[in-house]
Amino acid sequence: MPYKEIIIPIMIMSAVTIFLRYAPFLLLSGKKTPKIIKYLGLVLPYAIMGMLVVYCLKDISFTSVKGFMPELIAGAAVAASYIWKKNTLLSIVGGTILYMILVQFVFV
Repeated sequence: MPYKEIIIPIMIMSAVTIFLRYAPFLLLSGKKTPKIIKYLGLVLPYAIMGMLVVYCLKDISFTSVKGFMPELIAGAAVAASYIWKKNTLLSIVGGTILYMILVQFVFV
């Protein structure tokens, strides 16, 4: 079969991914969840979102309006929509769409 160089690595990566997804359930089944895991479950989502915000805004240039206004407007829209609807997915998707519209059509 000529595609075995493609299919075999995909099967291996799929098996590893499935194992890694189910490993916590297999290892911790029937046991009480450790406090550190509960703490990380509470803290990490906010830390990751903060890190993503810093990463996305690290290259802003304040030398021209089109260097920072799309990010500022889209970021404000994300914050406002999250405060309004409390829906992370809606806020991120809406902010991304708004940013792309601003970059492609408004601040050309």
